[in-house]
Amino acid sequence: MANTTGIIFDIKRYSINDGPGIRTTIFFKGCPLHCLWCHNPEGISFKPQLMHRPSRCIQCGRCVLVCPQKALEIQDKKVVISWEKCTGCGRCVIDCPSGAMELVGKSVTVDEVMKEMIKDIVFFDQSGGGVTFCGGEPLAQPEFLYELLSRCRAMDIHTTVDTSCYAPRGVLERIIDKTNLFLCDIKHPDSAKHYEWTGVENAIILDNIRFLAQKKKPVIIRIPVIPGFNDQPETIKSIGTLVAHMKNIHQIDLLPYNTGGQSKSQRLGKSYKMSGIQEPSGLNIKELAAVLRTMGYKVHTGG
Repeated sequence: MANTTGIIFDIKRYSINDGPGIRTTIFFKGCPLHCLWCHNPEGISFKPQLMHRPSRCIQCGRCVLVCPQKALEIQDKKVVISWEKCTGCGRCVIDCPSGAMELVGKSVTVDEVMKEMIKDIVFFDQSGGGVTFCGGEPLAQPEFLYELLSRCRAMDIHTTVDTSCYAPRGVLERIIDKTNLFLCDIKHPDSAKHYEWTGVENAIILDNIRFLAQKKKPVIIRIPVIPGFNDQPETIKSIGTLVAHMKNIHQIDLLPYNTGGQSKSQRLGKSYKMSGIQEPSGLNIKELAAVLRTMGYKVHTGG
């Protein structure tokens, strides 16, 4: 088999929220969407990125001295980064003694990822778990994803793909028989609203979800509940109506917005468009879940 290379930014073990059983989750780097609330902003770019944690910095100045792009300087006893100059070379990360500098994202081979995954096979077998590929957007690295799914299928490892479904149909057609379960986001039923908050329209997404239904592939719909965007009962009901005829929908997950993306964006030198927005209340989530349960859906909240 080919030993294709891809780029990831994390591997999370013992996950219980990314599919059935105990799972190992592989986070692909790179996403065609730019959701305003993204809680994994380090997964948007397809390139390695510098992440700076000022609270760990001891102002030793080593990073300033080794940066070949002259992108760092010390001002008022603080390291200041000219993000437009940074190329993500990682020199400052190597020389930083306090862990204030971190390079997010690395190129790995299929063999290297599989070597990590097979360490957890005993947990997969005991719990009915497996491997989940998410991101970022796993469908945006189709060759890498296909090879990983093929290897997992050969080893009888349960596979889940957590996706926005924003990809050419051919990508799904190629992986569908090697994937046990899809976790598919539906963020908003209105395409113009979807574009305003994510940077893309939703037609391709909904068409791909309908394609999975036609192929009778198990799907869990995931709805990130975002204040001011889709947290109204009528919007959630509209999403439920969109998929009401699809017999392959096993459940709907409501994923409450959290503010974790704000601190990550700051460490990446990026602005955060949802600053000041409060997380939805438990009462609000219960109300939205009740709307879907009334429609006959199995609903899970949180994750």
